[in-house]
Amino acid sequence: MGHLCKRDSQTFKPHTDEALAAIASCGLQGYEPAINSLAEFDGLGGRLKAHGLEMRSLYVNSTLHEDSQAAASIASVTAIAQRAAELGCKIIVTNPSPLKWGGADSKTDAQLVTQAKALDQIGGELRKLGISLAYHNHDMELRNGAREFHHMLTATSPENVKFCLDAHWVFRGCGDSQVALFDALEMHGSRIIELHLRQSAGGVWTEVFTGAGDIDYARLASWLREHSLKPHLVLEQAVENGSPHTMDAVKAHQQSVENTRVVFAGL
Repeated sequence: MGHLCKRDSQTFKPHTDEALAAIASCGLQGYEPAINSLAEFDGLGGRLKAHGLEMRSLYVNSTLHEDSQAAASIASVTAIAQRAAELGCKIIVTNPSPLKWGGADSKTDAQLVTQAKALDQIGGELRKLGISLAYHNHDMELRNGAREFHHMLTATSPENVKFCLDAHWVFRGCGDSQVALFDALEMHGSRIIELHLRQSAGGVWTEVFTGAGDIDYARLASWLREHSLKPHLVLEQAVENGSPHTMDAVKAHQQSVENTRVVFAGL
């Protein structure tokens, strides 16, 4: 919601009563925040309860491709997970930090091996807390034959590392390819525990999530039903240059919630 609020020149302060009230007004029942420090948990449980929201999942940053940084990152994620477990969190999502957003750099094979080992280690630690670790990617991990994306999901244990599928980042990272998206489902779909939902039309993010657009979400939902998978559904609405601007953030999310319940009925 923060992305759309910023577009509307509105202030969105994560974890605050104002932010949580706006989220609840959209008909949402959960809140997936990005947490970077333990201090962010202060008072959060009470505010969530006051607004009738659950924190079933959260997002954390991690830097795992260098041994010199991985240990500290593992410790940080584990500490955050310990506090999150107290609030009923069941899934922690992470996208191991890319080297350079928008740049040409990619991680070396050695760095990918280090990263996968660290990711697997975090997953094992979180399992002890009753939390599942979900790997998340953006478009950068799909470069160079998608070697980073695939290595994170083949060199880690399925018990320790699950998959948060952001269908649009896979779609965009593969040159706006729905073929690549559904091939990724066939290869790694059994590990999906969460979906990040966002749609585009003509390659540009839409203001409201719908099943119809560049990505055939009805087909994706059908695939999940056929494979008896019921992932955690998280709206991750965002806008970019060229995105429509016909309503405010709350209205856009209200419509997105309604459409999500239709597209993913039964899930």
